[in-house]
Amino acid sequence: MEKDQIIQVGGDLDSALKGQYRISPKAVLKEAWQKTQNTRKPINLGLVFIAVLGMMVSLGASQYFGGIEKIWEDQNHDALNLINLLVNIVIWPFLAGIEMMGVLHAVGLKTQPKLIFAFLKRANWVILCALISSILVSIGFQLLVVPGIYLLVALSLSIPLVVEKQISPLKAIILSIKALRFQWFNIFAIYFFLSMILVVALVPVISMMNSSLFIVAFVIFLFLLSYLAPCYYNVKGILYREIFGMRLQATAKEQVVSDDIFNA
Repeated sequence: MEKDQIIQVGGDLDSALKGQYRISPKAVLKEAWQKTQNTRKPINLGLVFIAVLGMMVSLGASQYFGGIEKIWEDQNHDALNLINLLVNIVIWPFLAGIEMMGVLHAVGLKTQPKLIFAFLKRANWVILCALISSILVSIGFQLLVVPGIYLLVALSLSIPLVVEKQISPLKAIILSIKALRFQWFNIFAIYFFLSMILVVALVPVISMMNSSLFIVAFVIFLFLLSYLAPCYYNVKGILYREIFGMRLQATAKEQVVSDDIFNA
């Protein structure tokens, strides 16, 4: 290449809003599984860091209410809700990095665990988007289960929109709902399939809760999760690529890099 070129990979916003894209559950799952073979490490290491961080925040916050045991003994639901809110506020800016790992994998770019720190500058918008989405889904489940399920799927790509397209939380939420409605059933089928695998993987752990084989079952579950979790985020990345697309810059050295993702 004689000069840098901007390449649009996948869909784009205009096409997404017109429903000019197609989602094949079989093709998405197959590609996600193939990508997962070589992209597990950064996602898993990032998720381990986030899990540890979440536990530390949870334990620290619980001390204000007398400790975890006292909260459970008193069935202090207000304290549990407050702790859960605090944990979500703390971890979501890092989870945005995990989501973007899936997007980058989908367009053929390699990632590193440190990517979870790359979007802290947009933490306020990420947190706001996550909270609004959670509230909408909760309201949907409280009114009727079906609206909650619908919104859970329709809002699943709102965080990458905030980060990669650098748009406001409200605009990202509206855009995600408008775009995903065209292929909602196919997208739901993908998430449902992954959810069923998780349930099946959990059955031995639950059934052996009081058994001497519990540790073995739990270790096997963690091993399966080390594949399932990265596959889930790679699925979301592929969906994002196919629906909203991503602009990449092809350099003169035949390397392809993100055009604007690290300007977040």
